[in-house]
Amino acid sequence: MHTRPEERQEGGQQVPFTPAEPFPVPEAVKDAARLAPGHWVGIADPEWTEERTPPPWAVLGEWRSDEDGGVGEYRANPDYRPSARALGWPEPTDPVDAAAQRAATGYGSVDAALAALAEADVGFVRGPDGRPLVAVGRDGAPVALLFTSPPHAFMSPALDHGTLPVRELARFLGEPGTQLLVNAGAAAPLFVPVESLPGPGDATGGTGSTEPWPHTTGRTP
Repeated sequence: MHTRPEERQEGGQQVPFTPAEPFPVPEAVKDAARLAPGHWVGIADPEWTEERTPPPWAVLGEWRSDEDGGVGEYRANPDYRPSARALGWPEPTDPVDAAAQRAATGYGSVDAALAALAEADVGFVRGPDGRPLVAVGRDGAPVALLFTSPPHAFMSPALDHGTLPVRELARFLGEPGTQLLVNAGAAAPLFVPVESLPGPGDATGGTGSTEPWPHTTGRTP
């Protein structure tokens, strides 16, 4: 919750999700309006838990408090970025899934998602030789399908699954240019060049890697 004078906020990233219709006024907004008449009182996305004033992109919208401390006009924030929770995405199943959701919605970084993945054990489907099964991507590059918890797994009883620390698994994927597709069916899958996986003590990617940085994608299931 924050209050400010009447000047309009600027900056942030515009996204299509905007709560255009006023929803029931939260009690915290009413309390803030009484304490700050003549101000705009904003409400932050529930994912924003820091004590400092939220950035414009984390504010859903604002109510105008009148001179008597009552709640009046509401205006939506066109710069608002909805979090995974606000979008109705499933609860994260594990730390990697949580970090990927935050990165996809702008509430976290890709570096943090990579760091979480680098410390994780991942499941995979075994090929006939017992090694991780590798598919072919649209661009012809090899792609290993991985998952970080059972809800994301390909659970057919006809398939043999294994689990390894992701760094150890990466050593089995010797072909240059191999991509890791992590939790392909999740709300926020990760698509990571294996060379970009951080090494031990390196939270920002492998030393000297010339591969592009990985990216996340997000969708509403």
